[in-house]
Amino acid sequence: MVREYESAKSSRTNFESHWNEIAERFFPSHSQTFLGAGQTQGNKRTDKILDSTAPIALGRFGSILDSLLTPRNQRWHRLKASNPELNDVYEVRDWFDAVTDRLFQYRYSPSANFASQNQQQYISLGAYGTGAMFIDELAGAKGLRYRNIHLSEVYFLENHQGLIDTAYRPFKLTARQAAQKFDTKTKRKGSKTFPLPEKLAKAAKETPDKEFEFLHVVKPRTDRNVELRGFKGMAFSSHYLCLDSGPSILSEGGYTTFPYAISRWIQAPGETYGRSPAMDVLPAVKTLNEMKRTLLKAGHRAVDPVLLAHDDGILSNFSMRPGDINFGGVSADGRPLVQPLPIGKVEMALELMDAERMPINDAFLVTLFQILIETPTMTATEVLERTREKGILLAPTVGRQADEYLGPMIEREVNLLASQGLLPPMPEALREAEGEFKIEFDSPLSRAQRAEEAAGFFRTIDKAIEIAGVTMDMSLLDNYDLDAALREIADIQGVPSRWLQKPDAIAAAREQRAQQQALQTAIQAAPGAAAVMKADAAAREANAKSAP
Repeated sequence: MVREYESAKSSRTNFESHWNEIAERFFPSHSQTFLGAGQTQGNKRTDKILDSTAPIALGRFGSILDSLLTPRNQRWHRLKASNPELNDVYEVRDWFDAVTDRLFQYRYSPSANFASQNQQQYISLGAYGTGAMFIDELAGAKGLRYRNIHLSEVYFLENHQGLIDTAYRPFKLTARQAAQKFDTKTKRKGSKTFPLPEKLAKAAKETPDKEFEFLHVVKPRTDRNVELRGFKGMAFSSHYLCLDSGPSILSEGGYTTFPYAISRWIQAPGETYGRSPAMDVLPAVKTLNEMKRTLLKAGHRAVDPVLLAHDDGILSNFSMRPGDINFGGVSADGRPLVQPLPIGKVEMALELMDAERMPINDAFLVTLFQILIETPTMTATEVLERTREKGILLAPTVGRQADEYLGPMIEREVNLLASQGLLPPMPEALREAEGEFKIEFDSPLSRAQRAEEAAGFFRTIDKAIEIAGVTMDMSLLDNYDLDAALREIADIQGVPSRWLQKPDAIAAAREQRAQQQALQTAIQAAPGAAAVMKADAAAREANAKSAP
């Protein structure tokens, strides 16, 4: 395991140099972390930043992805049965709705810390092209916990299919903290703890604040026995190692699902780690910073200009203090003998800087939310159309986050909640299908893409009603199954299944409505029927009297 870790560490040296260069200009609080250099807490790290466009754009990028993919005030995904026929069974649909509610309940619990860690995940994607989220059970209680792992603290490998299935996370603990974490007297579910190595145990007693380096390794278990219930039967092994004592294994356990959700922005051929928007615009950011340096010099000269004076010895004591009088500064006929040194055009520098800012804001999607600011007189239809166009351009790249990050994260969450007994009992029909499910994302971005189906239906209905109004033939609407269409539209709009009536209830309500209408029609027709019967009786009586 240590050899594999060292190999994974040495294989990304070029990436770490690149990441550090980005951190210095986009995320200065992360600078030097990739180079293994020690940093004093609280020291200033902004010496490479003269213009703040890049750091501000990166922060907005995280907020934009959060609002597009995982808005915290919306249900941005749903669970459904993999078998389409099961989705017509209301008990199954209600169960998946309940499970989705539980996921959002525990995910956004304050103790889970998902919202802040998710924001760090998106910022890591924007800066470095790769983000790593660790999902596990909440320590000491039932629930979930999340932690975004900084790239300087995690190394990973892909399997033969290009999926990440191995992670190495180095970290440091003091001897006292290590003794607490790996206490053999504390029995942990699904794990085995070994005695502390002599060096670490001695330090825990004599120098408890001394730091040691540790390594957490998660990889597919090659000696898995599926018939065993303990960690030996789990799909992934988990080992904690102390690197400063041998190395030696401190704890062994396992995971039924991979605990890391690692995503890449885009990947270059032959590379494991992703590439980021920051990498694309790094030249523009460097140029912008140099432009800002030049502009500051020019602005300084404009505000406090360099003076040119005639060398006649008269102005040797020239004063720049307000209110002072400098004799000899003009000639007898009033011609100035002191003039400022001409400088370059500051306006041109500002235009050039704006030209460099534009691709930076484009790369970080900032312009996506500037539609109304640019043209405030647009109609609502124009706004929707422009947003749809930008969503089409953005969908392929952002869609990768659903596959690599959000999908594995949700599967991990379901597994953890099920193992803790926090999910409702599974319906028998779904149990027979072994509980297989699929994830449907219902974020603003995915909803905008699916909304085209509903919009097309409404446009068609409007045309049908228009034609029916001209021809006076409302039977044209018989071409559409309105019941099926409305249910599909409700699904597109994210309406929970429990808000929809079941077919039996709909049929019963329609039958009762038809009976009431028939009864009402009979009541309204009763006076006329009585008059007809009375007239008929009178006619019969008259005919009887006139008969011989």
